[in-house]
Amino acid sequence: MPLNWTLHHDGKTIPDGEIVRPGERLTWPRTIGLGAQHVVAMFGATFLVPTITGFPVTATLFFSGLGTILFLVLTQNRLPSYLGSSFAFLAPIGAVAASGASIEVAMFGILVTGVLLAVVGAIVVRTGIGWINALMPPVVAGSIVALIGFNLAPTAIKNAQAGPWMAVVTLVVLVLTVVVFKGLVGRLSIIVGVLAGYVYAAVTGALDFQPVRDAKLFGLPDFSTPEVSWVFIPAFLPVVLVLIAENVGHVRSVAQLTGDDTINERTGRALLADGIATSIAGAGGGSGTTTYGENIGVMAATRVYSTAAYWVAGAIAVLLSFSPKIGALINTIPTGVLGGVTIALYGLIGIVGIKIWIDNHVDFSVPVNQLTAGVALVIGIGNPELKVGDMVFNGIALGTIAALVVFHVMTFVEKRRQTV
Repeated sequence: MPLNWTLHHDGKTIPDGEIVRPGERLTWPRTIGLGAQHVVAMFGATFLVPTITGFPVTATLFFSGLGTILFLVLTQNRLPSYLGSSFAFLAPIGAVAASGASIEVAMFGILVTGVLLAVVGAIVVRTGIGWINALMPPVVAGSIVALIGFNLAPTAIKNAQAGPWMAVVTLVVLVLTVVVFKGLVGRLSIIVGVLAGYVYAAVTGALDFQPVRDAKLFGLPDFSTPEVSWVFIPAFLPVVLVLIAENVGHVRSVAQLTGDDTINERTGRALLADGIATSIAGAGGGSGTTTYGENIGVMAATRVYSTAAYWVAGAIAVLLSFSPKIGALINTIPTGVLGGVTIALYGLIGIVGIKIWIDNHVDFSVPVNQLTAGVALVIGIGNPELKVGDMVFNGIALGTIAALVVFHVMTFVEKRRQTV
């Protein structure tokens, strides 16, 4: 694996019309600055998942940084990406928590999800991605992503009700940041919104800093081990499909932005790497990972696609994880603030699913597409529960199954009817 990046131009400037490609870099001081910028871009979303779910923040940061470095190694240092916490895991982890089961049970679900994704990645490396496109066409992929976001709506509202005014301040500032500020600040609207809600909470006396004062400045991340339980595994299985869609989309975006179609050939390696990173995180107490769109935005804005910056970002994340005080500070964020940001966040997950339909020109005048999306969304949002033996299928699992079954059964029957 080559780590000898070529210096772009003079290492200080990027001529008009040019980009810094994955195998290139700027001077090391500039590259370190870009790496730190990637940390800032990923931080708002990455720390939210453990804050919402109760997972250890320091362990999540550690496995996020380690996962990023592992991703770069397995993709042969030619696919720039940061692996941050995946929001797709929020719903199944929430289902585990609602049942009263321990967080270690959810960790096992993350571990199994990662293993399955790694297996898919290994298969794609050998066979190509055609079978995934056939199994999960845009109408199915969009339905699954959308129903995960909308399934989480009651959780967001419940959080907001814990501190209504904190939620309002957070949400208003987040929304305004997107339209008032351009460039990097606009892309960091989650952080800005959380900071605004946090300041409001501090002014109103809603914060308790004693845990921060008691925490050590340096220490090991809060590692833990999973508890083997297959009860909630069905709730985690749809996440595999979401992670596939996210990784495939990330690879295609980078290929398009860099004008390098050979990057698409690394799709299998990307899936394999994210799968291994997710399984390692689940085994050690961290949140599951995925490729981050926030960092694609940073690359597009800076025109720097150098993987060297991501090595720096991964290293910084690992270093930050060795400060329990940082974890304690993040854990002081009130539930009301989280409510405000998750109203926007969960809504955006749902909209990403709809965007998949739009980008791929899904024709909703076709009954197959209508029923695939309609049935899946109602089941996902209604969130019914089905127990089969010891295993529990929640709305997301059932909605995902419905999307796959409805689409493929209707398509099969239509083709058979036309040939008779």
